[in-house]
Amino acid sequence: MYKEELTLPGFSQNTIQTPIPENTAATDDHVSDGDENLERGNWSSKSEYLLSMIGYAVGLGNVWRFPYLAYKNGGGAFLIPYVIMLAFAGMPLFFLECSFGQFASLGPVAVWKAVPILQGVGITMVLISTLVTIYYNCIIAYSLFYLFASFQSPLPWSDCFSWWGADEACSRTSKDPFCNLTMDNGDFEIVNSTWLQANNVTCTNGSNIYVPHQGPSEQYWDKVALRRTSSMDETGQIVWYLALCLLLAWLIVGLALSKGIKSSGKVVYFTATFPYVVLIILLVRGATLEGAYKGIEFYIGSQSDIGRLSDAEVWKDAATQIFYSLSVAWGGLTALSSYNKFHNNCYTDAIIICVINCGTSVFAGFAIFSVLGHMAHIQDKLVSEVAKSGTLQSDPLPSVSKP
Repeated sequence: MYKEELTLPGFSQNTIQTPIPENTAATDDHVSDGDENLERGNWSSKSEYLLSMIGYAVGLGNVWRFPYLAYKNGGGAFLIPYVIMLAFAGMPLFFLECSFGQFASLGPVAVWKAVPILQGVGITMVLISTLVTIYYNCIIAYSLFYLFASFQSPLPWSDCFSWWGADEACSRTSKDPFCNLTMDNGDFEIVNSTWLQANNVTCTNGSNIYVPHQGPSEQYWDKVALRRTSSMDETGQIVWYLALCLLLAWLIVGLALSKGIKSSGKVVYFTATFPYVVLIILLVRGATLEGAYKGIEFYIGSQSDIGRLSDAEVWKDAATQIFYSLSVAWGGLTALSSYNKFHNNCYTDAIIICVINCGTSVFAGFAIFSVLGHMAHIQDKLVSEVAKSGTLQSDPLPSVSKP
């Protein structure tokens, strides 16, 4: 079917992209000689489009949130509803959004001319993407700060160093609780665990006094990286080094987008592939740790709780993760696909991107759970107990990260 035969209400003939005449030379930096769309340009190559889509879809939801949900919902058993939701909900919506943008060759706001009553959807997409971009750049600023700080030896967060303000609550190992013990004469005395063991005495329930404890990495995050105040009422001063890192993050974004897709398409060759190099390094390192098999077994082995599939909450989490991970309905897929040539096979592209995206989540799970298995081996605990103690149990969102 020829594209001239395909029209939607609200689109004029000029809206649909037309080929460049042979005797026409591109004069705009955003348009190349081989582009079909004279006004907006097209991707220089198929690989730039695929890498841009993969880089857009793959993010914290894959590496951070998926392992947490897998632990929460029965380990490897969670993969079953996850794959089902991908096939019946994620892929169709992903393909719909990509094909819509490619057909109209318009962004998420203008493309809704096809359905005038829903034009507010496009505006909402842009607003959501704006908010997400703001807080994602804050995360990049934190990452840049830790990148620069990691050039120090030893690493500042490897121990409780006084030069960055570590206090008495900071310790690499958890502190044993004290016991409020009732003596034979009726007096109360606070003793430590060493005294209890030496005198063969057991602390009764409710008599334990737990000592506040923070690991060096957590306290470094609070005291140095964030300079966290005691409450939201105290905004504190601007942390100058974080402000500079945030400025650098925005400058990087601006440079990457300086020539539209012609420049961003080159940047993604690094930004979309480097995370996979890091994941492979983490997986190899994790797999070589003692006890790593315990975490892998919990992830996809006999410790998976298949009975959790009867819980509707598991299926809800799987659907939520698919939408969060694929970034559907945020407008980005429409915008990126709008730079495709009209006859590009977006159906195959959608399948490839969705499979790579969700495969990344599963792959990242191996890297995370191999380390959890090592921690469980060292502490002589079950993997579920180690995760519950704070490694994955904390809110998976970036605001409570523990570098």
